[in-house]
Amino acid sequence: MAAPMSELSGWFPALAIGVTFLKCLLINTYHSTDFEVHRNWLAITHSLPVSQWYFEDTSEWTLDYPPFFAWFEYCLSHVAKYFDKEMLVVQNLSYASPATILFQRLSVILVDVVFLYAARECAKTVGDNKVKEVLGKPSFVLAALLVWNFGLLIVDHIHFQYNGFLFGILLLSIARHCQSRHLEGALLFAILLNLKHIFLYIAPAYGIFLLRSFCFTSNNSDGSIKWRNFSVVRLAALGAIVLSVFALSFGPFIAMGQLPQVLSRLFPFKRGLCHAYWAPNIWALYNVADKAMAMLGVKLKVLDVDKLPKASMTGGLVQEFQHSVLPSVSPLTTLICTLLSITPALLHLWFRPSGPRGFLRCVVICALGSFLFGWHVHEKAILMAVLPLSVLAVESRADARTFLLLTTTGHYSLFPLLFTAPELPIKVLLMALFTLFSFTSLKTLFSKEGCVLGSVDGLYLAGLLPLEVLCEWVYPLTSWQSSMPFAPLLLTSTYCSLGLTYAFCRLYRSLLTSQALKHKDKSQ
Repeated sequence: MAAPMSELSGWFPALAIGVTFLKCLLINTYHSTDFEVHRNWLAITHSLPVSQWYFEDTSEWTLDYPPFFAWFEYCLSHVAKYFDKEMLVVQNLSYASPATILFQRLSVILVDVVFLYAARECAKTVGDNKVKEVLGKPSFVLAALLVWNFGLLIVDHIHFQYNGFLFGILLLSIARHCQSRHLEGALLFAILLNLKHIFLYIAPAYGIFLLRSFCFTSNNSDGSIKWRNFSVVRLAALGAIVLSVFALSFGPFIAMGQLPQVLSRLFPFKRGLCHAYWAPNIWALYNVADKAMAMLGVKLKVLDVDKLPKASMTGGLVQEFQHSVLPSVSPLTTLICTLLSITPALLHLWFRPSGPRGFLRCVVICALGSFLFGWHVHEKAILMAVLPLSVLAVESRADARTFLLLTTTGHYSLFPLLFTAPELPIKVLLMALFTLFSFTSLKTLFSKEGCVLGSVDGLYLAGLLPLEVLCEWVYPLTSWQSSMPFAPLLLTSTYCSLGLTYAFCRLYRSLLTSQALKHKDKSQ
């Protein structure tokens, strides 16, 4: 039974107003280079004709998002001019007047209305129990986990980006599929792809789900495909929606003969295997293994230190990572590994569809698989798995366990983004509060089913505490800080990579065991 509207209207406004107030308090905190990125895009879209948007390179932060996001920046720029016109001058690099900061911060808070609405719609799709206390209701727990998500707060409202707006469209699309409004869900996702192309990570899950569960109007009694019930009309409707959105987005650039230039900006494969902050994935472990083998080889005098790539032995915070011992990894290799990691989930979604919840599980697996095996992955992309998994976490104890492991580890991996001293107590306090709520609320929801977190999981997560003390307080006081400043980041990335890989395995285990239980129930 879905959560009643009357209950949501009682407590949801308080959640939304409270988090908005917190976002306003964070306006004057540190902001990253992404602040200048978006200021530059405001200037480009406001000051230059459309034909020059994807060619302008005065700043190193060139426009590299799809056309819909460029138009989004264009719309914002027409409000920005009333705050400070100088921010809209392309040549004003690193311009950050108080009025500019205020506008850009407020713009993120304002467009987060999309995320708040999407969170409310998602909360309406989960079944509520008969418990009178609001803290024991899945709809409330889900809304709080989404609206007060620690990762979104620090990435958008301190570090600075527009992820809340984008994830709001994603969650709204998911909610529409849960409400059997599939054409709306498809339209929203097509729009999302043309706002930020990183959501291609989960496009396979959308494609398989819509083909299997929407274009096929019914199944055989055993759940297999009933080919004669394939609807050409539904497929045509889906195709028309997707093609129309992409035509509207890329059509003007195709007409100007600029499609190759736009695509070269969207897919810059020359950036290297790992992002500068070393997202905690398989390739971070691969890089650490290569570095360790190189250091051991030098110590045993098997390798000549003068012949090793300098980046592998001195930096750590490099994008172009040249491997010394292990084979170098190409974009094609990462693509193959990514496809192999998500294919079992896609096959399961095709041959054993289990409705919107099965689709949602596949979305999470695709997001996390792409994060673990993708090329030049940003650490912030972990939110693409964390946020959708929140919906499953309030309905299943097994998913709640995976959620606690994935979210706590994934959120901690974002700590290196905020490296300034004033933000240290902020990020520690906010994460502690969110983590405490996550553990206590999910424990309350599944109190009758036993302990949510396993002993191994708890031991691993407890290890984050000494890791934080070592990286933030102890290591900076040692002599190694000057010779190996990248070590804390390397330790954080390595430790979190192990936890996220384990969470990925748990997701697959949950996928397979849930299907096995269904077959067992049918046989009985």
